[in-house]
Amino acid sequence: MLSRQNTAPQAVIFDVDGTLLDSVDMHAMSWVDAFHDYGHQVRFEEVRRQIGKGGDQLMPVFMTAEEIDKYGEALEAHRGIVLKERYLPLITPFRGVRALFERLRADGKQIALASSAREDELAIYRKIANIEGLIDVETSSDDAKRSKPYPDIFQATLERLGGGSPDRMIAVGDTPYDAEAAAKAGMRTIGLLCGGWSAEDLKRSGCIAVYKDPAELLALYAASPLA
Repeated sequence: MLSRQNTAPQAVIFDVDGTLLDSVDMHAMSWVDAFHDYGHQVRFEEVRRQIGKGGDQLMPVFMTAEEIDKYGEALEAHRGIVLKERYLPLITPFRGVRALFERLRADGKQIALASSAREDELAIYRKIANIEGLIDVETSSDDAKRSKPYPDIFQATLERLGGGSPDRMIAVGDTPYDAEAAAKAGMRTIGLLCGGWSAEDLKRSGCIAVYKDPAELLALYAASPLA
């Protein structure tokens, strides 16, 4: 009998920012700018370490509960505007994204997106990544009460995939928050280094394998947990 570690997945669930798109720095800068506009001076490096979480988990790192209650919703909405107006044109896909998705489709696997981005942002990211028409299911922050590292987004994705066993699903992400959230939902995670975290960080958070980027995962596909 195959062990859980060696069971071929029926579906692969991808994070987007830092996993498929080179966008982490742009997200961090949009938060830095938005915090500044609301009177908070925060360091880029500190914000960058929080990218991968949704605003509900990121803002409490830099704001008090009283501040969040007073203007957190407005600040987060402003952050979205800043991202679109100043940084969206700078976002590009990593190497091999579409080719990896095509390989997964040819292998008969379902493909899902599970992102902390809002639904309208996710639609833009699909186009940038050139993966439209290759996705079976997608979930965004609009589908989860709490963002990563809570499991809500992955649990919502599992439901949309038909409620199959988490043992037959595998997540692909670039942050410890992805691995922690997936584990809480009963899934394994493949880590990618292209988002800026180290292999040690990703393995410590539970990733069962680590690759440089989507292109390397594709190149080593046959020996990877995807196969």
